[in-house]
Formats: sequence, structure tokens, C-alpha cells
Amino acid sequence: MTAGLPDPATAERLLREAEALNPGGWVAHSRNVARAARLIAERHPALDPVRAHTLGLLHDLGRRTGPNRDRHILDGHDLLLSLGYPDAARIALTHSFVIPDLATLQGEWDGTPAEWARLGELLAAARMTDEDRLLQLCDTLALADGFCTVQERIVDVALRYSVNERTPEKWRAKLALKAAFDRECGVNIYRLLPGLCERLLA
Repeated sequence: MTAGLPDPATAERLLREAEALNPGGWVAHSRNVARAARLIAERHPALDPVRAHTLGLLHDLGRRTGPNRDRHILDGHDLLLSLGYPDAARIALTHSFVIPDLATLQGEWDGTPAEWARLGELLAAARMTDEDRLLQLCDTLALADGFCTVQERIVDVALRYSVNERTPEKWRAKLALKAAFDRECGVNIYRLLPGLCERLLA
């Protein structure tokens, strides 16, 4: 185990156990997020590909308690923290917040008011790193059936969760995040995701 998260084999086991509890497309999505995170981290000057892949596998682990919606953010954080993986727990918390504000979540909260308040407190205390930024980006680059553009993913989320008055701001932040990683990696990151450019140009 590296600091704050499990070794890759343990992460795989945790994901398989979660899939048994709540099968669904979220598992394939998590694997694609992990793959995107590893590929981008390999080109980034400050990121570790093994850590990035492991965090990708675990970012949606809270869906093991589902079917659920944004409640998975808190459930994943709490589970991973209880297992002694604070870095993975932080990513489970922050991956949905390219803007660290609860008001940017789309759709109705499916937990209790007390849980909503605690989520806000945890988010306010979280300190974002390049790993948080990477997983926020990669969560936006992966569907269950493969890689996608930021624009495709934000439409996918909007159709499932609806939109609110903060959604355009959130979309702009996601596009800006992609542009920032393009600069930091010295390449359009879409070129790093197997099959994406070919699909877009077919």
C-alpha cells in the first residue's frame, strides 16, 4: 500500500465486492476512469500512474450501497476512511466537485439533511491536489462503454440528473480543467485515450 490508499490488488477486490452488492454500468465506468487516469498521469510531470489508476477504481465505491445518486459521494468517503485510506476517501468526496460547492450538484439529494450538512463540512475542509483535479477530469472522460469528450459526458449527466442555475458554471469549469491538463501534459489529452479520436473522426 502507498500512503493513503490501498495497493492495486486490494482496490480491484474492493471494486469486485461492490459490484456484487450493486451491479451496474458504474463499475465499467470506474474501470475506464482508472484507465484514463493512468494514461494521463503517465504524461503529467507531477502525477503517479499507479496511484492515479487505483484512485480511479475507487472513486465511485460508494455506489456499493445503491442504487443511489449523489449519496454515493458520502458513502464512498466514509467507507474508504473507515478502511484506513484517507487519500482514496478524499477523492471519493471531491471527484464530483470541480467547483467545491454543494450547490453545483445536479438533481435531488438522496440522503438525509444531516448527511447533506456533513457533506458540506467535509467538502469545505478538503484540500484539493493534482490528483483530485485528475480524477475530476477523468470522471468526465469515461462512460461505461468507453472514453468520451467532456461535452458528451456533461450531456450524459444532465440527462440523468437534470440541471440547475449553477450547471453552466460547472460545465465551463470542466472544459477549463481539460484545457489545463492539455497544457500540463503537452498534448491534447483526447489523443491519450484509445479509440476516442477514431470514433470521433469515423
